Amino acid sequence: MKLKKMVPLAAAVIIVLGLISGCASNSGSSGGKEVIEIGSQSPLSGSSATLGDAIRLGAQLAIEDQKAAFEKKGFTIKLKDLDDQGDPKKGVANAQILASDKNVLALVGHLNSGVAIPSSEVYEKNNLAMVSPATTATVVTDRGLKSVNRICARDDFQGPAGANFAVKTLKAKKIFVIQDKTAYGSGLAEQFRDQAKKLGAEIVGYEGITVGEKDFSGVLSQAVAKKPDLIYFGGVYAEGGLIIKQARQKGFNGPIMGGDGLDSSSTVQIAGDAVKGVYLTSVAGDVTKTEKGQEFAKKYKDKFGKNVESYSAYGYDSAAVILKGLMNAINDNDGKKPSREQVEKAIRAVKDYDGVTTKVSFNDKGDNTYAKVYIYNFEQAKYPPVQKAEISQ
Repeated sequence: MKLKKMVPLAAAVIIVLGLISGCASNSGSSGGKEVIEIGSQSPLSGSSATLGDAIRLGAQLAIEDQKAAFEKKGFTIKLKDLDDQGDPKKGVANAQILASDKNVLALVGHLNSGVAIPSSEVYEKNNLAMVSPATTATVVTDRGLKSVNRICARDDFQGPAGANFAVKTLKAKKIFVIQDKTAYGSGLAEQFRDQAKKLGAEIVGYEGITVGEKDFSGVLSQAVAKKPDLIYFGGVYAEGGLIIKQARQKGFNGPIMGGDGLDSSSTVQIAGDAVKGVYLTSVAGDVTKTEKGQEFAKKYKDKFGKNVESYSAYGYDSAAVILKGLMNAINDNDGKKPSREQVEKAIRAVKDYDGVTTKVSFNDKGDNTYAKVYIYNFEQAKYPPVQKAEISQ
């Protein structure tokens, strides 16, 4: 009798202890250390997932590299990665999720300017600092939001750099421009077009396509009929790769050019051999050019089993800049967990951070004063393309 009564009593004690343990594990601490989360927003699914996942993995690697330093300070650093799907509405919904989590003190994001612009309005209201590895539209930082920063170059630098190369180096006199009507694609194409016109080139066509389209025979028939010296595309690889392939099928053998949206292994996968002779501008440098970059590429491959993409190292550097600002904020706060406002100010104040592929100092708008543009050429149907030029502001 006594034994039978003791069994349920012991079980009850175990259940209570389990509940207490469960509550402790969800209290914002990890192994006795305070938890700080760094958010990440990029497309992890859909047509831009190759670049979006590269950003996430780069950020993850930066956090893993620096977690020991934060543990010594009494903090556990974690990545909270969300899939914005390249969709502005999803980006805003995710931004609200990040803003509502008080452990999230900053975030890496986004890939797409069209997603970053509305999402950053949420960040600004919540003093949640954003460091972008890839958003190039001028309006991203021209709004003067104190929470918004980026380490890459702007479209009003990238577009003209591409036009200068197209007209002065490739000697293009007649250019047909195609753009995808997004904040990124149209903004880049406009900057390219305007500079090309200033240099004396004739813009024989300026047409828009819709993201998600697969058949571009209509716009390409118009382009080929104009007999341009060069076709320029403002957009991302999902459509760009098909435009390259279909333009070659229609008999256009001249140079095709685009922006950093084509700087992906997926461009080669989609376009195949047709990618030969394609030029692109990118705001991302080639990590294999330096010993530091080569070490990063090896570590990335060993960790994730994937080769680096254009924004792998920029995801890493964006997260590293956040961690630099965060550590400064912790030290300035007597070793205690800082507020979002303190982290926001500390990140904007980062100067001369020496990253894997870029040096970083933010100006008053949150733009990186060290940002560069690179010119690449697909000499063969393989990624990465060959770097032809490096252009400083």
